Amino acid sequence: MARRRGWGGEPPRSDEEAAARIVDAAVQLISETGSGISIADVAASLGVIRQTVYRYFPTADALMRAAAIASVDGFLDRLAEAVSGIADPAEAMTEGVMFTLEEVVRIPHLAILLSEPYASARPGEVASDEAQDFGMRMVNRFDVDWSRHGYDDAALAELVEFTLRTMLSFFVAPNPPGRSREELRRFVKRWLGGAIAAQG
Repeated sequence: MARRRGWGGEPPRSDEEAAARIVDAAVQLISETGSGISIADVAASLGVIRQTVYRYFPTADALMRAAAIASVDGFLDRLAEAVSGIADPAEAMTEGVMFTLEEVVRIPHLAILLSEPYASARPGEVASDEAQDFGMRMVNRFDVDWSRHGYDDAALAELVEFTLRTMLSFFVAPNPPGRSREELRRFVKRWLGGAIAAQG
C-alpha cells in the first residue's frame, strides 16, 4: 500500500498557508472531539509528522490559542445578530453575557479561548490586553450609544473588565442545574444591569 502523502498531497505554498491549514485542522478536530487536542492529533489529520506542526506552533497551548482566536470573528458575528436592535445597555449586556455563556458550552474552541487561561489560575489573565481587547470588540458590536449613557472610553473599559470577571465566575462555578435560563437571565440583569445603570 502506498504511504499517504503529507498535506493531502498538496503541500502549502508558504509558511503562512501552512500555519493557516494547521489552525483550520485544529479547529475542525476540536469541533469533532469537544475538547483540547494534541499536536500529534493535528499532525495525523494533515498526514505530516509532529515536527512539522511544532515548526509553526511550539506547544499544544499555542496551537489551541491560535485555533480559538481563529474562531472569534464568527462568534462576534453571531453575537451581533443576537443583540441586534437592543439599545438599552443593561439589556444588551445581559443578552451578550447569556449568549456568551451558552456559546462556551456549545462550542469547545470558544471555551478554550475564554476559560482555558483561568483553569491554570494565571494571575491577572482576565484583565490581560488580549482579554480586554476581546471584550471591547464584543461591546462595540452592540447597538448601544454608550456615550449617551455616560460611558467614555475609560468607563467602557472598566465595564468590560467587570463583565469579564463576572463571566469568569460562571466558568469556574457553572450555573446551578436547578436554575432555569430565565432565572439566570434575571439574576444577571439585576446585578450586572444595576452596575451598568449606576454609570448613567
